[in-house]
Amino acid sequence: MKSILKYKNLGKTILLGLVLLTLQSCFVAKEYTRSELPETEALYRTENLPTDSLSIADVSWETLFTDSYLKEYIKEGLQNNMDVRIAIQQMAMAQAYAKQGKAGYLPSVDIGANVTHQELSKNSQFGAFLTNTSSDQFDLTANLSWEADIWGKIRSNKRATQAAYLQSVSGHQVVKTQLISSIANTYYNLLALDAQLQVTKETIATRDSSVTTIKALKEAGQVTQVAVDQNIAQYNSARALQVDIETAIFKTENTLSILLGKAPQHFERNALAIQKIDQDIQLGVPATLLSNRPDVMAAEYGLIQSFELTNVARSNFYPSLTLTASGGFQSLELDQLLNANSLFANIVGGLTQPLFNQRRLKTQKEVAIAQQEQALLQFKKSLLIAGSEVSNALFSYESETKKYEFRKNEVEALRAAESNSEELLKNGYANYLDLLTARQSALSAELNIIDSQLQQLVSIVDLYEALGGGWK
Repeated sequence: MKSILKYKNLGKTILLGLVLLTLQSCFVAKEYTRSELPETEALYRTENLPTDSLSIADVSWETLFTDSYLKEYIKEGLQNNMDVRIAIQQMAMAQAYAKQGKAGYLPSVDIGANVTHQELSKNSQFGAFLTNTSSDQFDLTANLSWEADIWGKIRSNKRATQAAYLQSVSGHQVVKTQLISSIANTYYNLLALDAQLQVTKETIATRDSSVTTIKALKEAGQVTQVAVDQNIAQYNSARALQVDIETAIFKTENTLSILLGKAPQHFERNALAIQKIDQDIQLGVPATLLSNRPDVMAAEYGLIQSFELTNVARSNFYPSLTLTASGGFQSLELDQLLNANSLFANIVGGLTQPLFNQRRLKTQKEVAIAQQEQALLQFKKSLLIAGSEVSNALFSYESETKKYEFRKNEVEALRAAESNSEELLKNGYANYLDLLTARQSALSAELNIIDSQLQQLVSIVDLYEALGGGWK
């Protein structure tokens, strides 16, 4: 009798040890730490470019953009754009999986009711001795199953689902940043096309009167029919250019319609000349790339998810401690089902160690490790791309600012040349080719300076996007 009690106490001790082991959470799973990365200061070139602890990316788009029409269009786009709405649904799905991951520590419980009718063969071993070979059984049963997280598998799976959710959130932020940039650039492009159309219309009016003037000079014998034909050709070239610009405006408005999730339509807008972005162009410390760029954050969350799934794959090699229990009511008579004598219960604890499973667990581990390495490379690549985009956007802004001054001087000089050539031609001191060349050059220069104004605005928007602005 003492021996039996001794073995019972030993069994209790072992079970208590297992419980303590579970509570202590002696994890096989590792903790995620960010891998060694290239120095963030070396991610992009900043020679002679401003660097400040406050980044332009920290400025809200409502503050950065001052045009009332543009702000309204961005607001509409954030509400109606299809890509944003798709990203929101992606977040909802990831959030559902994250909630499921949090519930991993809880037991699984189900309840069911069953009716069993059995007919024994009268020629069977038991049926030959029974007068009644049929029977009915009624039961109301609850089942419970729970796995102890000894090796951290459940914890790692929970963290993996949380990382997947945060990755979807960052993906939504990426879409918002890109959308704001696309709407702003499309809007500014429309303003530039409007300005170019205005210049072209003025040029058409000027060339129309010039055709009349050159015909009069021909009648006076100062120029030939060739000069008249060349002026008419320039006039029609400007009319064709007007058609091209109007076509571009029509298509650009349709592009803006798609971005705003609206049917194609005309959009009200201001003039290019009054556009101004007042914020100082401040890069911010290089480390802010890691905190502001949503695509970089998404890549790191993808790495965290892969890391935790590798933990899960490793923990599958270790034994799992499970507890299963069932209980309820069971009776041969329906009216006796809820009687106290119908109660039953059983509980089973088990420790299972996988041995042979057709290499499934080893394959899962190898694939998980490869996917983790892939995610790490993707994270590093996203950092390099982010650095390159910031560097390009900064250099473009500096270049466009310098180029605008040269373009402005070019327009002033060519306008003066056109005016002087026309005056000299009327007085017989120049030929019509000088005037034609001056006119064509002046038109090209005026269109170019409008494009330079556009590129200045676009470079600021691109820098804002490259630094990860707009989603906060």
